[in-house]
Amino acid sequence: MIETSLTEQQPADAKPKLLVLIGPTAVGKTKLSIELAKAFSCEILSGDSMQVYRGMDIGTAKISHSEMEGVPHHLIDIHEPDEPFSVSEFQERCDALIPEIAQRGRLPFIVGGTGLYIESFCYRYEFAESGADEAFRQEQALFAETCGNEALHSRLRAIDPDSAERLHPNDTRRVIRALEIHKLTGETLSERLAKQKKTTPYDLCLIGLTMDRQMLYNRIEERIDQMMDSGLIEEVQALRERGYTPDMVSMQGLGYKEIWPYLDGSCSLEEAVYRLKRDTRHFAKRQLSWFRHMPDIHWVDVSETENFFASYEKIHGIITGRFGSDF
Repeated sequence: MIETSLTEQQPADAKPKLLVLIGPTAVGKTKLSIELAKAFSCEILSGDSMQVYRGMDIGTAKISHSEMEGVPHHLIDIHEPDEPFSVSEFQERCDALIPEIAQRGRLPFIVGGTGLYIESFCYRYEFAESGADEAFRQEQALFAETCGNEALHSRLRAIDPDSAERLHPNDTRRVIRALEIHKLTGETLSERLAKQKKTTPYDLCLIGLTMDRQMLYNRIEERIDQMMDSGLIEEVQALRERGYTPDMVSMQGLGYKEIWPYLDGSCSLEEAVYRLKRDTRHFAKRQLSWFRHMPDIHWVDVSETENFFASYEKIHGIITGRFGSDF
């Protein structure tokens, strides 16, 4: 088939096409995304808040160069671990990249599992400044240090159970920010998100992958075993030796915050791996909870992992039904 430029297919005033693939960790997004990208002439933008960091490859299950199979990828390895990455930066970078990709006659394709980042971009959420209360932040940080992250998380759960469900107790920076927003505005973070208009400036095809829950958990545990065999401990140790510290946003990522205590000698390797598997299962559950609130998702059950072609064909049909078959 002769490829047709996307810019030739649509009138100048048409909404730009945007393909999005979401799903929980370990559900199989990477393999499907590569095959779909090759079929529809895509460039992939990573929708993962941790894969932006250099030197954090194993713990983030970052795609390797060979696994990309020649498909261009963006928003991977763009920050050092001591440089925070935010939802607003994700929005800004996607705003710049998507027109460039479309201009090349290719289809922009966001792939990832960070629900807030992807949803906020697809529906143009605006995060109005609500100010800051540095004294309050320090007070909450001291409380967490004294009483524990779970106690801080309970404060959030008392005022905003929806946000508490979505935020891990160890993500103290975001937990404190959610508490701060409520203190400054009288409004919870989930209330602010609910007020955002669920309209998109894109011709959007949004596909979500789902799977039998126990099967997903088994895949998560297998992946973590593979990470350990591939050198996760050595990767975290190398980051420590480069001077990075556990309070950094990047080091709050799964695989890093659990291995750090083992390297400090405060827990056994067995306990660290147990926590990592447990925390990753909980993370997948929160991802699915977030995605359930998102509109317009075409859900595809990929539980039959041995029948990859059937899942691929179903998703291929959804995309061609939305965008047409001429790419």
